[in-house]
Amino acid sequence: MVDYIPTNQSSPLRGAIIAKLALAVSLIFIFTVCFCFIGTDVDEDYFKKVLTKTANTDPGVVLLGESVDVDVDEPSITIRWSILACGEGLFLPGPVAAHGIHSCGLPSQPLRIFVDNDPEPAATYDPTKIPLSRDTGSWRSTQNLVQFDSNHVLDVHEARVYPFDTYLLTSTLRALSDTNETVPIRKLLTIAITSSFDIDTDDSETYSTSTTGAGTVTYASRDIDMRVARPTSARIFALTLFALNWMMAHATVGLVFMCKRLDDVRPIFKHLLSAGAILIAIPQMRNSMPDAPGFDDTIGYFPQMIFAGISTILILIIIIGHELDNLREPPVILNQPTKGHPSPPPAALNRVRPPPTPTKDSSSMEIAQYEMYRAMQHVKGEYVFPPVQLIPSDPSAARSSHRRTKSAMPGIKEGSGDSRFSEFLSSMT
Repeated sequence: MVDYIPTNQSSPLRGAIIAKLALAVSLIFIFTVCFCFIGTDVDEDYFKKVLTKTANTDPGVVLLGESVDVDVDEPSITIRWSILACGEGLFLPGPVAAHGIHSCGLPSQPLRIFVDNDPEPAATYDPTKIPLSRDTGSWRSTQNLVQFDSNHVLDVHEARVYPFDTYLLTSTLRALSDTNETVPIRKLLTIAITSSFDIDTDDSETYSTSTTGAGTVTYASRDIDMRVARPTSARIFALTLFALNWMMAHATVGLVFMCKRLDDVRPIFKHLLSAGAILIAIPQMRNSMPDAPGFDDTIGYFPQMIFAGISTILILIIIIGHELDNLREPPVILNQPTKGHPSPPPAALNRVRPPPTPTKDSSSMEIAQYEMYRAMQHVKGEYVFPPVQLIPSDPSAARSSHRRTKSAMPGIKEGSGDSRFSEFLSSMT
């Protein structure tokens, strides 16, 4: 007979098909993530726009911060500046173009750059030391000759709670020629996006004065205001890890209540391993947060470790309590049946409960059951009191003495399988 199969019944997918589908989904996800790399050169377009505008409207020296390194542990910031000049006649001739802008290049005059009115120059630029290529005849932009680093201490009065900490910086820079004449800096500009921070810059034209033997000298300078904050993506990622750490800490408390309700020690050991894994995973996840500060978080890391640590200790105490109870009262272990060959149940569990002793109010059926039970005990060779009087079907085969042999009840023939007594005997044995 063929079973009826409905037309709308769904059939399970095979393992090979599931594996291929999982591979296809994984590849689609990887290719989708690769689109995140599109637009990483956004700073280049921003630099081009600013340099072009400066060359056309306000030519002069430009300091371009192409690299910004923020260290929140100090806290400090390091900026690598590139010395450029924009405008006709202000840069070295040749095919060298700064960021693709042919109206900007290496300055044609020597410069000394001072940061935060330091008496010693942070950088000394000399165009005569710039090497030339023999093949193309163009100037070589050597980093150590046209770039310099400046270190600054960050203002931390808005650096409250990670990942919502914000840092501020105000710095002033000025440039002098080799004849100590002031060279105005027309633009200060840095990148806007780093791996862990968003940087917002704003520059303004300023001046400073200095008293010398010849009188008061005024120096033109330029200030830059920087606001360093974490991007939205980094904040979301950090808050997600923060929530996961708290969920794992709460899970250890739930493991304690589960272990409290268990009577067997073996499942408790599994929960102990889970609590220990959580105790190890919390600091690792805390350390994986983007540019995370030290382990001094009073609303996250410290209470999470306290929750997980205390829960692990409580689970250990529960295990110790169970072990002490087992030492005082060792459990009774029954013989476990072997696989494929189940052992028979104990004799005590297979024993038939005897019927109650008849009383004057008992029915004939209850009396008959009681007598049949006594007869069965007698047939098995057990002592029954008062003795059972078995009357055989054949009077000549009657025996007066009490022997522990099988006998037949009156009116019941031996070997008759369809009698009620034979059914009772088979059920008893």
